Parts: sequence; C-alpha cells; structure tokens
Amino acid sequence: MKHKWIKTKIPGVRYREHPTRKHGMFKDKYFTIRYKLSGRDKEEALGWASNGWTEKKSAARLAELKENQRIGIGEKTLAEKRRMALEKKKNEETAQIKAAKDSVTFSSVLKKYIEQSRIDKNQNTNETEKYIFNKWFLPLLGELPIKDISPFILEKLKKQMNDAGLAPATITRDFAVISQVFSYAKKHDLYNGDNPTTKVKKPSQDNRRSRFLSHEEADLLLEELGKISPVTHDISLLSLHCGLRAGEIFSLTWKDIDLKNKTILIKDTKSGRNRNALMTENVKVMFEKRMCQKQFNFIFSSKNGNKIKEVSRTFDRIIDNLGINRGIADRRQRVVFHSLRHTYASWLVMSGVDLYMVQKLMGHSTIAMTERYSHLAPDYLKKAVFLLENNIKQNKESNVVNFQRALQMRKNTMTHDE
Repeated sequence: MKHKWIKTKIPGVRYREHPTRKHGMFKDKYFTIRYKLSGRDKEEALGWASNGWTEKKSAARLAELKENQRIGIGEKTLAEKRRMALEKKKNEETAQIKAAKDSVTFSSVLKKYIEQSRIDKNQNTNETEKYIFNKWFLPLLGELPIKDISPFILEKLKKQMNDAGLAPATITRDFAVISQVFSYAKKHDLYNGDNPTTKVKKPSQDNRRSRFLSHEEADLLLEELGKISPVTHDISLLSLHCGLRAGEIFSLTWKDIDLKNKTILIKDTKSGRNRNALMTENVKVMFEKRMCQKQFNFIFSSKNGNKIKEVSRTFDRIIDNLGINRGIADRRQRVVFHSLRHTYASWLVMSGVDLYMVQKLMGHSTIAMTERYSHLAPDYLKKAVFLLENNIKQNKESNVVNFQRALQMRKNTMTHDE
C-alpha cells in the first residue's frame, strides 16, 4: 500500500502517518525534507516523531542545509551530515584510544609483563628480573609513558649501571629484559613505536671465560665433592667428561641414556637442536651405579622426584675450600660450574681434536662459538705453527737442491758439447 504524504505549513517539510502506532494522542509521524541541490529535487528522510522529530525541528534542519548551500560551507545534505558525524565520532574514539595508549606508563606494562613471566619462566629467572626491575628500571623509567622512553633515556640508564660497577655482560643481559618488555607491549597493542633498545649501543668487552681446570685440579675437585655430595660429584663429572650444561643435566631422564652404545641424548638444548653426547668410561660406571638406586624418572632429582633447578652451593664451597679461586678478581678467571663444560672443550682442543668435531660435541650452532677455544691450547697451536714452519723449510731446501741439480746438469751438458 502506497504511503500518503501530508504537507506541512512549512515549504519542503512533509510527513506520513503510521497506520497503527501512536505517539501521544496522535498517530506517529515520519518526517522528510525536500529541497533543490545543483538544480535537482532531492528528498531525505529525518525520522519519526516518536524519535524526537517535529515540524519545527525538521524546518530548522532544512534551513541549515539551505544556508550551507548558500554560503558554500558545511554539509549540504543529510547523508553528508551523517557521514561527517560518524567520521567525527570515529576520530574522537581514535583520539581517546591514542590518548589512553599514550598515557600507558612503563611500570604498568612491566606489571603485565611480570604476570606473564610467572607463567613462561622459572622462579629463579622471575626473582632475578624482579630485582632488576626494582633496582634499575623503575626508579628512572617507571612513571614515564612508555612512548616517551627514548634511546637517549636508555643511554642514561646504561651509564648509571656502568657507574655502579656492573659488568658489561650484566648490563647487556638487563637491557635484553627491557627489550622483552617493549616486545610484550607491542604484541599486546600497548605500544606502537620501534623498540628503542635496538638503538642503544651494547657495552663491549670480551666476557668469555679463559680459565679451565688442569687434570690435577679436576681430580682433586671430584675427589672432594665425592666425599661431601655424591650427587654434586656425579653432576660435575658429567659436565667435565661430556660437556653438558647444568640445565641439560637436570633434564636428563633414564630414557635418554644408552649404556650399551655409551651415548646420552640431549633434548631441548640451548641451540634448539637435539644432540648425542658420548660417555667416558667413568661416566658409564657412574650411570650404572645410579641405575641400581633408580627411584624417579629424572636421573638427578629432588627428594620428592622433582626436577632439580640449580647446582648445589656445595660446589662453590668446595671450590673455595680448595683455594682454586684464591686471589682471582677477574670473574673470567674464576672457576664456576660452567667452567667444567669449558674445561671439557679445552681438553678436547689440547688433545688435538679439530674444532669441527669440538663444535659437534659441544652442540654449538656455529663454528664461531667454538673458535673461542682455539687460543686455550697454546702448545697445540705452537705445534701447528712449527709444522707450517717446518713445511716451509723443507720446501725451501727442496727447491735449493732442485735448483743446484738443474744447474749442475746444465754445466754437464755444456762440457759435453765442448
């Protein structure tokens, strides 16, 4: 059924009535306005009286559009006016979101990061990070909006840490945590900029350990550990004779041990690739003894069978008692548990094992990581230079003999011709 349009007293404003619905005492009215735009008739709907539209309000809207057309400013149609209103609303919402994001402080992001870190990382790492946050990050960065943290501010933080005597490696590690916080913020749409830590120059210093145990020191250490802590002794033996990291040792289960072939399967390594470590006879005997006392899935476990998370402090006490670190201030020269793995690689190189094989046994992802051990075997390197020198000498002597022989043959030929 076609609607009947009713003209009002105001030119350009008309309405139709709803067939059944009422607004107050009268039928509900649906208002429209009609006007000319660029010489053509145009009609646009306004709305129902029940939604607030009246003849007077409709006339005011029509007058507004005509005036905009006359002066050439503002919206000239209802559709354009609605579009502009919608765009304005979106801009306001965008501005509000931006303002909220711009006000996000580093400490508020840090709080969320810590909550996630509790799930993703172990307790020791969490405690270490919390100490770093409270000691270094929060005093300088805490209340700053995260968007305002620039490389310049981070350089200031780096200087504070350096002036406090922190080792370059420690500063680098702590800045890696800041980088993780920014990555977390970006992933969760709390920050849109670039990670400022990428523009901060990392402190440079050769932080590699150059100290390794002699065979006498290693034997003495294992002997003393065996007297006090058999577990720490066996863990140390495994690192010293097979080059395993502490975390790799703690993750070992009996399924990973093949006594027949004297191999150890190392899973979920630092490089991300599994590898096989080879047992020495001493390590094999150690596993056989422990297998007789087998109680839990993990080879080295706590009393209730849970995975061990750190090396016993007994190790450090024995090192101190033996005086191995006495008088040594340079941390790179001090013996720690990781020095056992370092010693394993050093012994291999000193024994004449080539770096490629050492790389495979250590589980290094690149040969560059293994090359650091080449300087730890001076006698072996001297021998290599001696072989080179000897080869040069032999070639030189051979060339002299060949030259003299050729010269003599030439002389003989000339004498014969005469």
